[in-house]
Amino acid sequence: MEKMQFKAESKRLLDMMINSIYSNREIFLRELISNASDAIDKIYYKALTDDSLTFDKDSYYIKIEADKDNRTLKITDTGIGMTKEELENNLGTIAKSGSLSFKNETELKDGHDIIGQFGVGFYSAFMVSDEITVISKALGSDEAYKWESRGADGYTIEPFEKDHVGTEITLKIKENTEDEQYDEYLEEYRLKAIIKKYSDFIRYPIKMEVTESRLKEGSENEYEEVKEERVINSMVPIWRKNKNELTDEDYENFYQEKHYGFDKPIKHVHIKADGTVRYNAILFIPEKMPFDYYTKEFEKGLELYSNGVLIMEKCPDLLPDYFSFVKGMVDSEDLSLNISREILQQDRQLKLIAKNIKNKIKKELESLIKSDREKYEAFYESFGRQLKFGVYNNFGQDKDVLQNLLMFYSSKEEKLITLDEYVSRMPEDQKYIYYATGETNEKIAKLPQTELVADKGYEILYFTDDIDEFAIKMLKSYKEKEFKSVSSGDLGIDEEKENQTESVEKDNKELFDYMKDVLSDKVKDVKASKRLKTHPVCLTADGEVSIEMEKVLNAMPNNQNIKADKVLEVNVNHDVFQSLKAAFEQDKDKVKLFTNLLYNQALLIEGLPINDPVEFTNDICKVMV
Repeated sequence: MEKMQFKAESKRLLDMMINSIYSNREIFLRELISNASDAIDKIYYKALTDDSLTFDKDSYYIKIEADKDNRTLKITDTGIGMTKEELENNLGTIAKSGSLSFKNETELKDGHDIIGQFGVGFYSAFMVSDEITVISKALGSDEAYKWESRGADGYTIEPFEKDHVGTEITLKIKENTEDEQYDEYLEEYRLKAIIKKYSDFIRYPIKMEVTESRLKEGSENEYEEVKEERVINSMVPIWRKNKNELTDEDYENFYQEKHYGFDKPIKHVHIKADGTVRYNAILFIPEKMPFDYYTKEFEKGLELYSNGVLIMEKCPDLLPDYFSFVKGMVDSEDLSLNISREILQQDRQLKLIAKNIKNKIKKELESLIKSDREKYEAFYESFGRQLKFGVYNNFGQDKDVLQNLLMFYSSKEEKLITLDEYVSRMPEDQKYIYYATGETNEKIAKLPQTELVADKGYEILYFTDDIDEFAIKMLKSYKEKEFKSVSSGDLGIDEEKENQTESVEKDNKELFDYMKDVLSDKVKDVKASKRLKTHPVCLTADGEVSIEMEKVLNAMPNNQNIKADKVLEVNVNHDVFQSLKAAFEQDKDKVKLFTNLLYNQALLIEGLPINDPVEFTNDICKVMV
């Protein structure tokens, strides 16, 4: 029997097909099953236009058989089959696709449903096998043929006996090597896992003999292992069912079955889109953060299917980073796939789906704030930090998407509130959205800097997360109301008091200048405070870098020793100021002592370290003597 050569050419080309296009060996089974599904689809499409054909879906299936003793794996389908000419054209020419030819010839509008259009999937089987045998009988033909090949050296075709229409592919699985364990592709559990992973939603049953344990007949406690043929795949995916057929429990079961998380999702979103791009999607918003969420091991992305066949386990391009917590899947017929169907081309359809998904997630989260506040707050406790990072990241380009989703604790309600809720109840005379930063809500409430704002009855947002102030600096304003730290220079409050303070500061300029000299490069300025009522002193920042930012930045691994321009503010209505004035007239050394004590006191209030704790304690002792 004459051995024929592949028309597309060379061992080098076939080696590329086997070793370069596919990054994962287990993909071969997905490809062969997809080809088998295509073969059944072709009968279905022919039956649509040929009255002599009837299509009874129950008569069509795909079967997987493993023979460990002979090291063979057989994939059988009851599809359209191939003639001798089709075997030579489709399998004898690398990258010649019978599915694509069928689609073009029949000019099917729904041709996207044909999965294999590149003609290379079949050759992925050489990744795990030394020899491939294909026995096929075409629909309407009385003859069957056997195609056989051991790789790039060519192939043979000869007549063969086969009773039924369809194709049977037998792989001679390679022997194990030091690097690869090919035995796994003969193991029942492994084959089931691959089928469930990639081909669970192929529309035809995938049958396989499986081992099951059952009670022996006539026995009460003795079990035996038996082999029974079972359908491995689910066939009809949940996302193709009508929403009104499904319950919350159905979605939760799907969440658990797909191992999206160990928690219970707080929200599911079922999308069926038939517009510019067709796709189905089920998205889940989890309640709990994955244990590895903020590690480099965490991978964002949705499962991506094309016609029910898994293309990518994690498609990162479908989710923006700030929504990376979303789990779920997308299935579309309209995607442009690359030759291996493993990696997506960056095309318009993908970008459009991603944009639609982003908008849908945003809309669902906004709806959750209004419809189930308790659930949203539980979600926000886990993922609010990610939303705030999204506002800060990329120079704030996504702030408009996320600003309505942000929440912060409030000085008035002592619970999380949205920015919209804050602005909606601002008094008419309030110019700014005020905020204060600190380690905890309790510590912030005691900060001296909050006194004036709180006394005016204005609400203060509490920032306890290290990303908070960075995000707000990027946001700048909300509904035309600028954000203002209670530690900033101009609070926009009580002009009369400001004028009085400026007058006192002018009258005591020498004292403040002296205190500034004492503190040297520790502070940018010392001045009378416009904001203090009961506390003697506080620190504020002059410039873009706040004191809280200084702490955050200097806690990072690449400590750049960034410093905020600090200002020591003194309460001129406090008894301490009278002591300062008296000392300045009588004993300059005492002014120096008081100044250092007040500065270190202000550092402690801010949670900043004291430069010299020993000197600080000695200064306290000097005051007590």
